[in-house]
Order: sequence, then structure tokens, then C-alpha cells
Amino acid sequence: MIDTPARQFIPLSIAVLTVSDTRTLDDDKSGQTLADRLTKAGHRLADRAIVTDDIETIRAKVRCWIDDDTIDVVLTTGGTGFTGRDVTPEAVEPLFEKRMDGFGQVFQMISFQKIGTSTIQSRATGGVANATYVFCLPGSPGACKDAWDGILEQQLDYRHMPCNFVEILPRLDEHLRRTKG
Repeated sequence: MIDTPARQFIPLSIAVLTVSDTRTLDDDKSGQTLADRLTKAGHRLADRAIVTDDIETIRAKVRCWIDDDTIDVVLTTGGTGFTGRDVTPEAVEPLFEKRMDGFGQVFQMISFQKIGTSTIQSRATGGVANATYVFCLPGSPGACKDAWDGILEQQLDYRHMPCNFVEILPRLDEHLRRTKG
């Protein structure tokens, strides 16, 4: 094993979007769970909002955040199930330049340990859009805890080895910076 010097924590700027027809900031437990966890980990809450379960409304908010050069990560909660109003993946996935299939797979493994086969009712997804990480989580506080504690806390920490999302963040837009010829 190679001995590497200790790395310093690099705080990221993270926006949290709750997708719900019924929640407000006062009673949004899932969005609050994510906001609390990311700030406790040392990251900065860049923005927090609630939008209705509408494809264009969700997409517009996420697009606004991925177009903001100061935001590194977007977390959404809600709208990943199978009911008619659950449209978050449909709204967000077309924005992805690269899908992160492993995120959904690992989330399913973690969730299976807690809720068994009911995990198949979630369409948690992740990807990269405009050099920004985007993760769509289910709307329950428990699922948000599982995703943060089991995946995101480590992957959004530069000190996590052998690799993490932070160390490749500066290279996510390489394809946009390449010159033709």
C-alpha cells in the first residue's frame, strides 16, 4: 500500500430540491435531513427549494442550478416512485451528459438491507450535467439518510480513498473545453 499524505477536506456547494405537491419548507423533513447532513459534514448549502411534481418545473430548477458555476452538487428528494405524479427521473435524466448507474445500484443495495424488496419501488438515479453532480433520491427521510450516510457523505469527501467525486470534479467539463481539430 502506498502511504499518501493526509488530504484536507474540500467543502462543496450543494443545492437541495424537494419535489412535492404538499410540502412546505416548514414540514419538509427529507429536504431538511439532507440540508442538516451536508452542513454537518462541512459542506455549504447553496440553495434549497420546493417545487411541484411537474416535469418542466423540476427541470427548470435543476437547470438553473447546474448553470450556476458556484454549485457543485444538486440533490433532489421526492418523485422517484411509480405513481402518476412521480416524474423526477423523467425531468432530470434528459439533462445528464453521463448517467451514474452505480449510484442507483448501490442505493438499492443499501435500501434492501432496511426495507427488503420494497426497494424496487424507487427509481433513485444520478448523473453529471454541465459539470455538476445530480442525485435524485426518494422522498422519505429514511431514504435520504441512507443515500447520504451510505454513499454521498463518502463520495463527496476528498479525503475518502481510494477515490471520490471531489477529485474528479475539476475534470467533469473536459469535453466542453476541448478544441476541435
